[in-house]
Amino acid sequence: MADSVTEAPVINATLNETAANATTKVPATPEGMAIAYGSLVLMAILPIFFGAFRSVKYHKEQKESGEKPETMSSKDAAMFPIIASGTLFGIYLIFQIFSKEYINLLLTVYFFFLGVLALSHIGSPFLSKLIPASFPNMEYHLIFTQGKKEKKEELMNYEFDRKDLLCLGLCTIVGVWYLVKKHWIANNLFGIAFAVNGVELLSLNRISTGCILLGGLFIYDIFWVFGTNVMVTVAKSFEAPIKLVFPQDLLEKGLAANNFAMLGLGDIVIPGIFIALLLRFDMSLKKDSKTYFYASFAAYFLGLMLTIIVMHVFKHAQPALLYLVPACIGIPLMVALVKGEIKEMFNYEDHSEKKEEESTDAKKEKQAKKEK
Repeated sequence: MADSVTEAPVINATLNETAANATTKVPATPEGMAIAYGSLVLMAILPIFFGAFRSVKYHKEQKESGEKPETMSSKDAAMFPIIASGTLFGIYLIFQIFSKEYINLLLTVYFFFLGVLALSHIGSPFLSKLIPASFPNMEYHLIFTQGKKEKKEELMNYEFDRKDLLCLGLCTIVGVWYLVKKHWIANNLFGIAFAVNGVELLSLNRISTGCILLGGLFIYDIFWVFGTNVMVTVAKSFEAPIKLVFPQDLLEKGLAANNFAMLGLGDIVIPGIFIALLLRFDMSLKKDSKTYFYASFAAYFLGLMLTIIVMHVFKHAQPALLYLVPACIGIPLMVALVKGEIKEMFNYEDHSEKKEEESTDAKKEKQAKKEK
């Protein structure tokens, strides 16, 4: 994670000593802090909830189309914290060597395009329902291939319509707002879009893989927050919508508030993809219940609240995954032990190659019978 909700005291303490736009930041009041952290918690759980259900639909569509998904293996999960550590330290060194302004300018342009596409992806279905039937819609199909007809390879196959283009245009306006003003609301719109898309599209194939990933990042987060100042430094320097922010001085300064509490997207997406996997496991049991999903979802909420409480008791930055990982793994495992489904949980695979082969063979047999 580039930063977490628990780094807010360190960042705010630094920011409160400086002037912004020739105006001293307003110190956080108990009411302002309650509103800020309550809003961050709400902005964290909603992307996980909706992203998890979107992931069910996404994986179903993949299976029906026969598309082979890209999933994280156990080896990938074990290597991820090491790669993330190298990336984090690399970013830290870059900020030490090069001008922060130029680096953030490049990041702003890069995240402008990513943010517009991410926001359009989650906004298009909602906008389509609001547009009246009289809208002059038209469908388009964009295909991009390489090679000759005999050996051509399809690189892109994308279908869209005018409603999608309208949504893209509206999202571009939000992007320009972020590009010019860097306003915290525009930042949050992009951040929420990244979080929902991450939970929906990033895939863990097995529960054991998720446990390895979360366990590794548990150690990663503790080391980089408690062991060094690298993560806090990067969080303070990195100007990009990779975190959700909410002003603690909103009551005093309104939308122009600038004393922010923050929550890193990694603390949402990483536990979120594990919670989404548990929802798909629930669906595979075909018991018309979502016990594991709601248990892990409640665990995430409690872990996040505990993070905030500990932060304010000790007045020190806290790695959010220190509390989120034991909660998100421990509670679902306890539920599985009580229900006697621990074996089914660890045997579950989102996309089993054996099942897919059997499904393909069955389809071929049905087709052959029809032809006869």
